[in-house]
Amino acid sequence: MWDVEAFTKAAAVTVSELAAYVEESQRGEAPVVRRRPPGELAEKLRLAELIREGGLNTETYQDFLHAFLGEGTRLHHPAYLAHQVASPDFPAALADFIHGATNNPMAIYEMGAAAATVEFEVIRWMLEKAGFPGGAGVLTHGGSLANLTALLAARARAVPEAWSDGSPGDLVILAPPSAHYSVSRAASIMGLGQKAVVELPTDELGRLDVTRFPEISGMRPIALVASACATGTGLHDDLRAVGQWCRERGVWFHVDGAHGASALLSPAHRHLLDGVELADSLIWDAHKMLRTSSLAAAVLVRRQGDLDAAFQQDASYIFYGDQGFDLIGRTVECTKAELGLKIFLNLAWRGERGLGAFVSGRYAAAHRFWELARTREGFALPYEPESNIVCFRYGEADPTRIRERLMADGSFYLTSTVLNGVRHLRVTVMNPATDESHLQHLLDEIPRLANLNP
Repeated sequence: MWDVEAFTKAAAVTVSELAAYVEESQRGEAPVVRRRPPGELAEKLRLAELIREGGLNTETYQDFLHAFLGEGTRLHHPAYLAHQVASPDFPAALADFIHGATNNPMAIYEMGAAAATVEFEVIRWMLEKAGFPGGAGVLTHGGSLANLTALLAARARAVPEAWSDGSPGDLVILAPPSAHYSVSRAASIMGLGQKAVVELPTDELGRLDVTRFPEISGMRPIALVASACATGTGLHDDLRAVGQWCRERGVWFHVDGAHGASALLSPAHRHLLDGVELADSLIWDAHKMLRTSSLAAAVLVRRQGDLDAAFQQDASYIFYGDQGFDLIGRTVECTKAELGLKIFLNLAWRGERGLGAFVSGRYAAAHRFWELARTREGFALPYEPESNIVCFRYGEADPTRIRERLMADGSFYLTSTVLNGVRHLRVTVMNPATDESHLQHLLDEIPRLANLNP
């Protein structure tokens, strides 16, 4: 039986501790990242003891939660400038709380009618924004599953018998070298193998160069993948030019908009996705720029039937009843969380304009970092940012060493990437708490750390 009294007390403790955690993080009063060795951390949290013996109560739970929150990464911290993961807004957190109690796996409509209906409406809104008025979609647990699902739909259109007979050996996926690793991973999952991913020519910054695309007469492409935007650089492929090339040749056009599709909500940045309406499929991660907690990613297709063809499964214990409303035929997951609720509550609280303003603001902050860095001696920036991602180097200093030193004291959390064969530091402005003062401080810290002795 559910102990309602214990839940009520523990929930109050949880809310109190989380509120203090977020507030402390937003003020930048704790290290942005902590990385104790697993053995040391497990001992501090008494994990083995609690697993064996149990015994948590309201008081000991508060001690555990406080210690747990003090470790790890604070995405609400203004010095969090690393991976493309949202600093989640509180409405999305409420949705996670609700799902944790109700646990409606709503890929089957009868298991979660309210959650499924919310997802229908969220998907309808996303299709409208993408320019797919007659399309279809589904939410998945992350962009990797979303890319796989879209490519399965593309395969079904190119080779309908592949589901039963297997993938023919001559199928290929056309993609830039900078495509997210989930694209090549999907190729192997689908039985195509890594050799089936044909790298397309790009410019020096990794953007697709349509003028140099190869003849495909000897190939059997199931899809061409373009980026909006590229994970490493935040730069966008020319979707209109690529889309027209695909249409002229009958090639499925897939846009990986996991990070950048949220720019559709910003009037100042919507042009970055000009031509997306030509795509056959698009993925869009809400857990990046829509301030939704992980995970919630959309797979959107321009034609209604394409997504339904991706999976052709049958099982007497699950495929019956409300088939017209069930989402299980469109997704890998059978037990699928109430993902739409997280996106819906953020929209319901902030509005489409509010989320668009957030996107615009974070893009502007990244551009400001680029402007400030350009005026500093020793900083080299290979391009003007189009999104909230900026790559740079400082002199001849090792980017990896600078990054490790920043993380060691918890002052900043950055990532890095290789661009045109050279490793660069990489800033991704995800947090609404990050302002110009934090960016200036980072620019002060980098030369200091670069000049320290090894």
